[in-house]
Amino acid sequence: MALSRTAILKTLARSAGASTPSMSVAARSQHTMANDKYMQTPEHYQYVLDKFTEHKACAVLRTPTASAAPKAMQAAVDGGFKLIEFTLTTPGCLDTLADFRAQHGNNLLTGCGTVMDIEDCKAAMDAGSEFLVAPCLVPEVVTWCRMHNIPIFPGCQTPSEAYAAYKAGAPVQKIFPGVAGGPMWVKAVSAAMPMLRLNPTSGVDLDNAAEFLQNGANSVGLVAPLFPPGAIADEDWDQVQANAAKVIGSIRDAGIIA
Repeated sequence: MALSRTAILKTLARSAGASTPSMSVAARSQHTMANDKYMQTPEHYQYVLDKFTEHKACAVLRTPTASAAPKAMQAAVDGGFKLIEFTLTTPGCLDTLADFRAQHGNNLLTGCGTVMDIEDCKAAMDAGSEFLVAPCLVPEVVTWCRMHNIPIFPGCQTPSEAYAAYKAGAPVQKIFPGVAGGPMWVKAVSAAMPMLRLNPTSGVDLDNAAEFLQNGANSVGLVAPLFPPGAIADEDWDQVQANAAKVIGSIRDAGIIA
């Protein structure tokens, strides 16, 4: 005997219910991410970006020895830096980063540079990093960071690379290595693509940091001009502190920071 239309619909509904997982794929994905220890809050993500906008200059440190790193960075902090980055090319980088976070807490914003893959990202976050920096654009690193609300600043050298990084989910685009034209390059690119947040590093020194910022850079990073190899080798931490005070003072005198 033929089934009624009502009976057929009930049968189909029971079949659909039996084959449907108790939790949808999307729901399972959200549940898994929510329990991922690397997941950061949107509020902290914005907090990091706000701190870069507020303080503008980041001390980027790489030293040949583990023992020099904390002393050099402390000198930069004593000179006025609030944004700091330890790079994985420094021996003992993650231990030093973890110690600084424990010592300074939220008085500083602490990040890790030269992250090249997802394992680097995880190791840096385990040490307490609040933002990550890469010397080049590694798409899977940007994707992983975006999925975990971790600010990632990948290295870019052309407007196309900077825009590709932005589209991939990088909120800040590190300009590395230095570009011809320096501040004028930044001015042209930021005017044409105001959605970008450019962070020049290579080519930024104690005398032109304010000029980069006045011409559209969201922030700047200082490496060797702040931490001269000779001063590091001689353990001349007073020189590092004087360099830090000079660059922070010039940015403040230009009216860029309070």
